[in-house]
Amino acid sequence: MADIKYEIVKELGVISETSRGWTKELNLISWNDNPPKYDIRDWSPDHTRMGKGAGLTEEEMIKLVELFNARDEEDSFE
Repeated sequence: MADIKYEIVKELGVISETSRGWTKELNLISWNDNPPKYDIRDWSPDHTRMGKGAGLTEEEMIKLVELFNARDEEDSFE
């Protein structure tokens, strides 16, 4: 399997953390020298290991935020 090259261009924030120290994060990441995408995935404390995640373009991230903001009150978990 070929090596995957990545660069965390900007750490935007931690969404949650497990008892083992792994964090679910939103970052801007460049994969294999491609333009950076918004990325949500789990990371080890030193960022050397990662879980599966999802990458979003700028347009997809804007749409995600719009969908989240437009949800009905009854769609909330609280």
